[in-house]
Amino acid sequence: MALRRSGSILALAALLSACGGGGGSSTPVSLPPGGGGATPAPTPTPGSTTCSLQNRQNWAFDQINEWYLFPETLPASLSPAPYGTVKDYIDALTATARSQGRDRFFTYITSIAEEEAFLNSGATAGFGIRLSYDSAASRVFVLDAYEGAPALAAGLDRGTEILAIGTSSTNLQTVAALFAQGGAAAVSSALGPSTAGTSRVLRFRDAAGNQTTTTISKASYDIQPVSPRYGVQILNNGGTKTGYVNLRTFIDSAEPQLRDAFQQFRNAGVTELVIDLRYNGGGLVRTAELFADLLGRNRFSNEVQSITRFRPSKSSNNATRNFRSQPQSVGPTRIAFITTGGSASASELVINAMIPYLDPNMALIGSNTYGKPVGQIGLDRAACDDRIRIIAFATENADGNAGYFNGLAGSVANSCQAADDISLPLGDPAEASTARALGFLAGAACTPITSATGGTIAAQRTAVPVGKPARELLMPEQPTPAQREVPGSF
Repeated sequence: MALRRSGSILALAALLSACGGGGGSSTPVSLPPGGGGATPAPTPTPGSTTCSLQNRQNWAFDQINEWYLFPETLPASLSPAPYGTVKDYIDALTATARSQGRDRFFTYITSIAEEEAFLNSGATAGFGIRLSYDSAASRVFVLDAYEGAPALAAGLDRGTEILAIGTSSTNLQTVAALFAQGGAAAVSSALGPSTAGTSRVLRFRDAAGNQTTTTISKASYDIQPVSPRYGVQILNNGGTKTGYVNLRTFIDSAEPQLRDAFQQFRNAGVTELVIDLRYNGGGLVRTAELFADLLGRNRFSNEVQSITRFRPSKSSNNATRNFRSQPQSVGPTRIAFITTGGSASASELVINAMIPYLDPNMALIGSNTYGKPVGQIGLDRAACDDRIRIIAFATENADGNAGYFNGLAGSVANSCQAADDISLPLGDPAEASTARALGFLAGAACTPITSATGGTIAAQRTAVPVGKPARELLMPEQPTPAQREVPGSF
């Protein structure tokens, strides 16, 4: 068994968990994974008694019993016999904390190999789109399309509506019919498994109103954390140069992209920023730390960025992370963070870290964040390709803010409600959330975000115009590591 964690926060060499997103019981939204060095490829032993269901369940119980942040909520003992999977047994062990809103399926079992591939480079397989759904109207929309993946090449991009899905042109089912059969789960199932070579016939209508029916095959690709199309821009906000950066997920390959973005901002003399984390479910703690460092040119090395606290029996692992200004760092005077209920864990860590230093001059734009001030360690059993992600620590900022299970809207001085306008590209100055962010930076008045819905299923929805039903990120019952970290991806 290997214990791995984000290198800079702990002396543990433990790997912190990644954050997923979306809504519902099957979509754990977690805090950052950590990611130290490369993990050797696991070598499961088929048929080995070591990897029998009962042994795997017993191993999971032992790890949770030792590390779980809320030990008082765990049963003293729980027979694994009634539970047909390791996942079901873990869910039963953590049921009390979940009922208290402290572990919303943040503790789970995953594959070492699959998670390492994603955390290192964004490797996954699928169409390469992020989907949301409107259950009231039985409609599914594309929020984002990933460069180098099949969907974008086939003409699907932000604002596209999926109208029908089939395995051939003769058995197409409308999205409305799928919703009638089984809700969002039926839509997710119809899209097929996340394996390269899986083909589906899709009928869709793009943002311009053009309707197309075509076969698209899923392929392996790397999700680029910062889009080369729209991810980094310098916008003219009434004569003020304003840096815009959109981060899809906190993984290793984001770090050079973030450095490049902030070098552009620094070269241009940018001090006002729009940071778009609207669907970002989290990722690596160390990448979040770097992001905050890039916002810390005017921070001193003795100023606290975050504090990590474990349960009392593991308090020797507690650590304080101070700011470390980077060669690319900027000294922001004002920041507008675009968020939704899909913004979680590592995204919240960055925002929370800046509150003690910029609170009068920063704001949340859009809707309340998810609310995940806790994070996971990853415990490995390579013989079975098992990695268990366990909620094991809480994070707080320099002011001690660590209890934002209802989202960060109640922790910031300024916030502005805004819609997520999928009819326009991300980063377009006319797009509703981007426009509101630019307005805040320019001093415009706005309606504050309410924190009342933070941490609920409603808080996992993307903001939409007033009067229209909420859209939620589409998630499968058994998400891949990529789908946990980049919720809504297919």
